[in-house]
Amino acid sequence: MKPMRPFLVTLVLVWTAASIAAYVYSQQQNLSRALLFALLPAFLIEIGLYLMPGFERVRRQFDRIGSKPGRAFLLTCGAIAPYLLESFATHTFAFTPFLLLTTLAAVAAFWYAVFRPAPLIDLLFLAFMGGVYVSKVFGQIYVRPTPHLQIEILGKLMWIRLGAMALLSLRRIENVRFGFLPSSAEWRIGIEQFLYFLPVGALAVYFLRFAHFHPLPLVWWKFALFVPAIFCGIMWSVALGEELFFRGFLQQLTAKGLHSKIAGLVVASAVFGMAHLPYRFFPNWRLAVMAAIAGMFYGIAFLRSRSIRASMVTHALVVTAWKSLLV
Repeated sequence: MKPMRPFLVTLVLVWTAASIAAYVYSQQQNLSRALLFALLPAFLIEIGLYLMPGFERVRRQFDRIGSKPGRAFLLTCGAIAPYLLESFATHTFAFTPFLLLTTLAAVAAFWYAVFRPAPLIDLLFLAFMGGVYVSKVFGQIYVRPTPHLQIEILGKLMWIRLGAMALLSLRRIENVRFGFLPSSAEWRIGIEQFLYFLPVGALAVYFLRFAHFHPLPLVWWKFALFVPAIFCGIMWSVALGEELFFRGFLQQLTAKGLHSKIAGLVVASAVFGMAHLPYRFFPNWRLAVMAAIAGMFYGIAFLRSRSIRASMVTHALVVTAWKSLLV
C-alpha cells in the first residue's frame, strides 16, 4: 500500500477538486443534477485512469500483470469503461459507436503486443494515434447530452493515456521521464526555453500575420485566475500527450535513425507543425509554421533535460500566452 500512497492521495485530491468544479460548472450552465450525477462517475473513472501512467510505481505494478496481450486486454477494457458508464447513464449508448471505439482502442493497445518495435512499426503507430486524435471520431462516438457539453473530451483523454501506456508499458520507450510534476531543474529549463522563444515567436507572429495583441477582456482578478488554470489544463492534457509522442518518441526515434540529435529535433518539429495543419480549418499553414517554430524550443528543452516534463512547461507557457494575449 505504501508505494501506492502518493497516487491514492493525488487521486482523492483531484477527485475532490473535479467534483467541486463539476458542480460549479453545472450551476453556471444550468445543468440538471440528474445529468451531473450521470456524467460525474465516468469523468472520475477517466481521471483516475489518466493519472495512472504519471506514477512510475503504478506503472511498475501494471507491468507485473501477466503477458503483453494480457496487459493490452486490460488497456482495451479501461478504454471503453468510461464510455459505457457515460452512455448507459445518459441513455445514449449505441452499438456501432461502441464497436468503433472498441476497435480503435484494441488496435492501439495490442499494437506492441502483436508487432515487435521497428522504425516502420513505430512510425505507423504514431500516424495511427495522431490520425485518430485529430479526426472528429470522438465527437461521433460520444453523443452530447446537451449541445454545448463537450462530452468527447472523455475520448481524447482516454486516447492520450492509452497511447502513453502502450509506449511506456508495452513498447518500453526510455529516457522520457513521463509524469505530471516537473522538478525544479525541469521548471528552470522549460521557462528558459519559453523566454528564448518569445522574441522569435513575436517576430514570427508579426511577419506571418498570425494574430495581433489583444489580452482577454477580463477584470484583473479573473485574468489572474484564468492564466494559471489554462496553463495547468494545457500542461496536463495537450502538452503531456504531444510531448510524449513528438519529443519523447518521434524525436528520439528519428535522432537514432539519422544518427543526429539535431536532425531528430528538426524532423520532429516539422512533423509537429504539419500536425497542426487541420486545426480549425485546412490548411492552417500559419499555425503549422508557428507550431514548428515553437516545436524547436520544446525539443531543445527535451534535449537539455532528457525529460518531456521540461518541454511540457515550455509548451504550456507558449499556448497560455497565445490563448490569453493574442487573438
